[in-house]
Amino acid sequence: MKIGDIAKRTGLTAHTLRYYERIGLLPYVLRDASGQRAYDDSVLGWIAFLQRLKTTGMSLREMLRYAQLRADGPATNAERQRLLEEHRARLRIHITDLQAALRVLDDKIDGYAGSNINQE
Repeated sequence: MKIGDIAKRTGLTAHTLRYYERIGLLPYVLRDASGQRAYDDSVLGWIAFLQRLKTTGMSLREMLRYAQLRADGPATNAERQRLLEEHRARLRIHITDLQAALRVLDDKIDGYAGSNINQE
Protein backbone atom coordinates (compact mmCIF):
# COMPACT_ATOMS: atom_id res chain seq x y z
CA MET A 1 0.00 0.00 0.00
CA LYS A 2 1.09 3.53 -0.68
CA ILE A 3 1.37 6.15 2.04
CA GLY A 4 -1.89 7.77 0.93
CA ASP A 5 -3.71 4.46 1.35
CA ILE A 6 -2.32 4.03 4.86
CA ALA A 7 -3.23 7.62 5.70
CA LYS A 8 -6.83 7.08 4.59
CA ARG A 9 -7.17 3.80 6.48
CA THR A 10 -5.63 5.07 9.72
CA GLY A 11 -6.73 8.70 9.80
CA LEU A 12 -3.12 9.83 10.12
CA THR A 13 -1.64 12.27 7.67
CA ALA A 14 1.12 11.27 5.29
CA HIS A 15 3.30 13.83 7.10
CA THR A 16 2.68 12.05 10.43
CA LEU A 17 3.45 8.66 8.90
CA ARG A 18 6.73 9.94 7.46
CA TYR A 19 7.57 11.51 10.85
CA TYR A 20 6.82 8.26 12.69
CA GLU A 21 9.06 6.41 10.26
CA ARG A 22 11.84 8.98 10.61
CA ILE A 23 11.91 8.78 14.43
CA GLY A 24 11.66 4.99 14.48
CA LEU A 25 8.07 4.55 15.63
CA LEU A 26 7.25 2.78 12.39
CA PRO A 27 9.58 0.16 11.00
CA TYR A 28 11.61 0.99 7.94
CA VAL A 29 9.38 0.83 4.89
CA LEU A 30 10.62 -0.66 1.65
CA ARG A 31 10.33 1.41 -1.51
CA ASP A 32 8.88 0.28 -4.80
CA ALA A 33 10.60 0.65 -8.15
CA SER A 34 9.51 4.29 -8.39
CA GLY A 35 10.89 5.10 -4.92
CA GLN A 36 7.51 5.35 -3.19
CA ARG A 37 6.90 3.74 0.18
CA ALA A 38 5.26 0.32 -0.17
CA TYR A 39 3.61 -0.54 3.14
CA ASP A 40 2.76 -4.06 4.14
CA ASP A 41 -0.76 -4.70 5.52
CA SER A 42 0.76 -5.68 8.87
CA VAL A 43 1.61 -2.05 9.58
CA LEU A 44 -2.11 -1.29 10.01
CA GLY A 45 -2.33 -3.30 13.24
CA TRP A 46 0.81 -1.67 14.59
CA ILE A 47 -0.48 1.82 13.79
CA ALA A 48 -3.82 1.02 15.43
CA PHE A 49 -1.96 -0.07 18.57
CA LEU A 50 0.15 3.11 18.54
CA GLN A 51 -3.02 5.18 18.20
CA ARG A 52 -4.47 3.43 21.27
CA LEU A 53 -1.31 4.13 23.24
CA LYS A 54 -1.49 7.78 22.21
CA THR A 55 -5.19 7.98 23.12
CA THR A 56 -4.39 6.61 26.57
CA GLY A 57 -1.74 9.27 27.09
CA MET A 58 1.44 7.30 26.60
CA SER A 59 4.31 9.64 25.89
CA LEU A 60 6.08 9.57 22.55
CA ARG A 61 9.29 8.62 24.37
CA GLU A 62 7.59 5.57 25.92
CA MET A 63 6.05 4.64 22.59
CA LEU A 64 9.49 4.81 21.01
CA ARG A 65 10.90 2.62 23.79
CA TYR A 66 8.15 0.08 23.22
CA ALA A 67 8.74 0.16 19.45
CA GLN A 68 12.45 -0.45 19.96
CA LEU A 69 11.78 -3.35 22.31
CA ARG A 70 9.33 -4.79 19.78
CA ALA A 71 11.94 -4.52 17.05
CA ASP A 72 14.41 -6.34 19.30
CA GLY A 73 12.17 -9.39 19.30
CA PRO A 74 10.67 -11.90 21.73
CA ALA A 75 13.56 -11.64 24.20
CA THR A 76 12.07 -8.29 25.25
CA ASN A 77 8.57 -9.61 26.01
CA ALA A 78 8.97 -9.25 29.79
CA GLU A 79 10.17 -5.67 29.49
CA ARG A 80 7.36 -4.79 27.08
CA GLN A 81 4.86 -6.31 29.49
CA ARG A 82 6.32 -4.27 32.36
CA LEU A 83 6.16 -1.07 30.33
CA LEU A 84 2.50 -1.70 29.45
CA GLU A 85 1.62 -2.63 33.03
CA GLU A 86 3.16 0.60 34.32
CA HIS A 87 1.24 2.57 31.73
CA ARG A 88 -1.98 0.76 32.62
CA ALA A 89 -1.50 1.64 36.31
CA ARG A 90 -1.08 5.34 35.43
CA LEU A 91 -4.08 5.15 33.11
CA ARG A 92 -6.28 3.67 35.84
CA ILE A 93 -5.36 6.54 38.16
CA HIS A 94 -6.14 9.03 35.40
CA ILE A 95 -9.51 7.37 34.73
CA THR A 96 -10.34 7.60 38.43
CA ASP A 97 -9.44 11.30 38.39
CA LEU A 98 -11.58 11.84 35.30
CA GLN A 99 -14.53 10.02 36.87
CA ALA A 100 -14.26 12.25 39.96
CA ALA A 101 -14.18 15.34 37.74
CA LEU A 102 -17.19 14.06 35.82
CA ARG A 103 -19.15 13.61 39.07
CA VAL A 104 -18.40 17.24 39.99
CA LEU A 105 -19.62 18.40 36.58
CA ASP A 106 -22.74 16.24 36.83
CA ASP A 107 -23.51 17.70 40.27
CA LYS A 108 -23.02 21.22 38.97
CA ILE A 109 -25.26 20.56 35.96
CA ASP A 110 -27.90 19.01 38.20
CA GLY A 111 -27.72 22.11 40.38
CA TYR A 112 -28.38 24.37 37.42
CA ALA A 113 -31.23 22.16 36.28
CA GLY A 114 -32.84 22.21 39.71
CA SER A 115 -32.76 25.92 40.41
CA ASN A 116 -32.41 29.35 38.94
CA ILE A 117 -29.87 30.56 41.49
CA ASN A 118 -26.43 31.76 40.47
CA GLN A 119 -23.96 28.86 40.73
CA GLU A 120 -20.16 29.14 40.62
